[in-house]
Amino acid sequence: MFRFLSLGLLTLAVGACSQSATLVSDAQAEAAPAYAGDRVGHYGLGAPATPAQIAGWDIDIRPDGLGLPEGGGSVEDGEWLYEEKCAECHGSFGEGVGRYPVLAGGEGTLRDARPTRTVGSYWPYASTLFDYIRRTMPFTQPESLSADETYAITAYVLYLNDLVADDLVLGPGNLASIRMPNEANFVPDPRPDVSNTRCMQNCRDPQQIQILSEVIPAAAVEAPSARPAVAEAEHPGQATYEQYCSICHKVGVGGAPVLGNAAQWTERIAGGLDAMVANAIDGVASDKGVMPAKGGFSHLSDAQVTDAVRYMMEKSS
Repeated sequence: MFRFLSLGLLTLAVGACSQSATLVSDAQAEAAPAYAGDRVGHYGLGAPATPAQIAGWDIDIRPDGLGLPEGGGSVEDGEWLYEEKCAECHGSFGEGVGRYPVLAGGEGTLRDARPTRTVGSYWPYASTLFDYIRRTMPFTQPESLSADETYAITAYVLYLNDLVADDLVLGPGNLASIRMPNEANFVPDPRPDVSNTRCMQNCRDPQQIQILSEVIPAAAVEAPSARPAVAEAEHPGQATYEQYCSICHKVGVGGAPVLGNAAQWTERIAGGLDAMVANAIDGVASDKGVMPAKGGFSHLSDAQVTDAVRYMMEKSS
C-alpha cells in the first residue's frame, strides 16, 4: 500500500513540477523580447532596461537646468571642499598643478596663439561644470560627491572666476540663470546634413570633374649613409609611466608615492613586486591613499602595468 501511495505522490509531484516549469517558461517568454525577423539587427537577446537601471546612467544636465538634483551648496562650503578634494591637482586658486587643467583666469586669451581655456574663459554653461564635477571628480573617486557637495564646489569654482558673489548659495533654482562669458561663441552648426546619391547610370563624365585642391607630396629625403649611434634602450615601463602613471606619481596625487622619493617607496618595495603589481592592477584603498584599478586606465594590459611598476621601483629604490 505504501509503495503505491509513494508512486502516486511521486506522480503528483512530477506533474506539479511540470506545470510549474510550464508557467515559468510562459512567464519568461512574455518577459523576453520576441525575435522579430523583419527588424534588421534584432536577435531577441537581452531585456529592456528597467527604470532603475536607466536612472543610474541618466544623470546628464541640460543648460536650462533640466536634470539637476535637489540640494544646494554655498561658496563658503565649496571653498573647504575644494581645498580638501580639488586643490591638490588644480591649485588653491584654480591655477593648476603640474599637468592638471587650469580652472580660473584666461580671460581675453582665446584669440591668442596659446589660449588659456578655463571654466571662466571658455566653458559655455554653468551646467557643464556641475555635470563634469558630478560625473568625474575627484580624479581618484569619481561620482563620490553628494549633490550638496557638487553644488558647493561648482559655486566655488564659479567664484574663482569672478562669475558669482561670495555669498551665493547655488541650487537647482538659480544654476541655469548664471551666464558664462563665452556662451555666445558656441553656436549650432548651420550646415545641413547631406548625403550623395550613388550614381548607377548616366553618371557624370569623370573628365569633367576638377580637383580644386590636393595635398602636395612631401619631398623625398635620402637616408643618411651612416647610421647614428644607437641610444641606450628605454626601460619597457617608462613610456607607460610617462603617459599614465606620472599623472599621480610625479606630484603625489591621492597619496601616491612620488617617483624617486625613496622614503615613500621603502615600505612598499619591502612588500615585494608581486604585492605592488596586484595593488596596481586591482586597485587599493588605505589610510595612505586611494588608487583605482590600473590607475583608472582599464585599457592597459597587465604586462604594461607590471613593467611600469618595475620602472618606478627601480627609479625609487
